[in-house]
Amino acid sequence: MRDLSHYGPRAVIAGGSEGVGAEFAALLAAAGIDLVLVARRPEPLAATAARCRAFGVDVRTVTADLAAGPDEVVAATAGLEIGLLIYNAGANTCSEEFLDGDLDAFARVVDLNVNTMMALVQHYARPMRDRRRGGILLVGSMAGYLGSTRHTVYGGVKAFGRIFAEGLWLELRDHGVDVCELVLGVTRTPAMERVGLNFDVPGLRVADPADVAAEGLDRLPHGPVHVAGGNEADVARRNGPDRAAVVLGAHRFMQQLMANPSAGTAH
Repeated sequence: MRDLSHYGPRAVIAGGSEGVGAEFAALLAAAGIDLVLVARRPEPLAATAARCRAFGVDVRTVTADLAAGPDEVVAATAGLEIGLLIYNAGANTCSEEFLDGDLDAFARVVDLNVNTMMALVQHYARPMRDRRRGGILLVGSMAGYLGSTRHTVYGGVKAFGRIFAEGLWLELRDHGVDVCELVLGVTRTPAMERVGLNFDVPGLRVADPADVAAEGLDRLPHGPVHVAGGNEADVARRNGPDRAAVVLGAHRFMQQLMANPSAGTAH
């Protein structure tokens, strides 16, 4: 069993109801870390909480839409010592062509992936720095490495998250607080299945949520960024200097992946 005591006594998992977030919760519960699980949908949130309580830990749940801000989570954790924040709430909630989409809906993508994330990181990381102990694990996406149709805003906020993690890692590395962004590729989560991804595209590497969560916790002490699921070579290709070739090549692949052209992206 992993020794995760450096991240105790309690972790907050934003987006902790299913998929990778639920697997983070189970691993932390098995290690004896109490939890606060945050998600919009109460049914999977309750199911994951019950799964984790079977390990004998205290689990609190917060049903909240994090695109509306951090206040509910901050209020629910008042007086608790939080040793780990996992920000796994980063869906693309407006998968539209930019000029045809609603600007307020795109603003919610920014709020969820940038503004609420920053607010919660600052709120929990300040006392971690004072205690000289803790961890911040941000779940990112390979979408943040290049532009993509209908991900014009989402890709931008995911790129922000990676650069933010690198800067935060520099800021906290001498204060006993571990920081890492875990970059996800295609992962077989309920959210990915709901948006209708075609998991059978030839050559597609599909990760398992439990494997990704374990990888993230293992790599957290070694930040600032870790590409999960064996996708390092693909990320390196996405960093190529011929941006037109890179973006067009990825676009052709995404057209195969998105079996439902109107689908969004979870991560």
